Amino acid sequence: MLLPVLFALGAALSNALATVLQRKAALTVPKSEGLRVGLILDLLRRPVWLAGIVAVITAGICQAVALATGPITVVQPLFVLELPLALVIAAALLQGRLSRAGWLAVGTVVAGLGVVLFAASPEGNRTQVPMTHWIPAVAVCVTAIAALVVAALRRPEGRGRAACFGLATAISYAMTAALMKTSMHTLDDGGVTAFFTTWQTYGFALFGVCALFFLENAMQSGPLVASQPALTLGDACVSLALGITVYAEYVRTGWWLIPQILGAALIAAGVLALSRLPLARRLASEEKEQPEQGTAADAGTPAP
Repeated sequence: MLLPVLFALGAALSNALATVLQRKAALTVPKSEGLRVGLILDLLRRPVWLAGIVAVITAGICQAVALATGPITVVQPLFVLELPLALVIAAALLQGRLSRAGWLAVGTVVAGLGVVLFAASPEGNRTQVPMTHWIPAVAVCVTAIAALVVAALRRPEGRGRAACFGLATAISYAMTAALMKTSMHTLDDGGVTAFFTTWQTYGFALFGVCALFFLENAMQSGPLVASQPALTLGDACVSLALGITVYAEYVRTGWWLIPQILGAALIAAGVLALSRLPLARRLASEEKEQPEQGTAADAGTPAP
């Protein structure tokens, strides 16, 4: 179990680093109200942006190895650490500073994750999944995503719309991971040819693109405090459900559910507190929601 945990942590760290580096690069290019074709050319001349792309690729490789060697019920929940890691890195690279409340929130997320994983004690690592498992899983997830997108589009910009898009992103990420896991086992068993001829490879690519699209809409629809908890907890919960129903992985039940729920509550509280920090809003490009000058933004003081 050590190998998938280490690679999952590496993926979370790489994703966090990529977020910060790309945000840092975006702050150095000319701003534009609309689409600007030259934006990519400007970014390509920024070494920090290229480093962010390398971090994205590294995260993808680490996640693939983690999913190929361990249960999805272990790997995906570890990605809740991405936000705390991103804020810690941002504090160093974006001239920010985490307050005591920020560090307390980071500790709360880490403690909650530890409680959940210890109480659940996930096991199992099935390598082959029958279509009788895939068909209902894909159908339910696609239906849920469609319903959430429709619900989001019917709402005005704000917390409700951002939360709907955030949850749609979470389901897309969870499906991406579930399909990627099978693709990695196919690559290991049958080689490159088998990898590119299995439908799961194109499935995880499609869900991955959808996840990025929904994430962008979530960020533009409302505050991070609405979309981030839905994204973070949704990804972990849906991945847990897919691991159990699709891959027949096992988690402890009975009275163990009590500490699992407690741990999930700690994670939710920590993520909610972190997403309220001005440093988090700055990382999410919500410049208009934070002061341009003063110590509040640098200190990581929670928004009112």
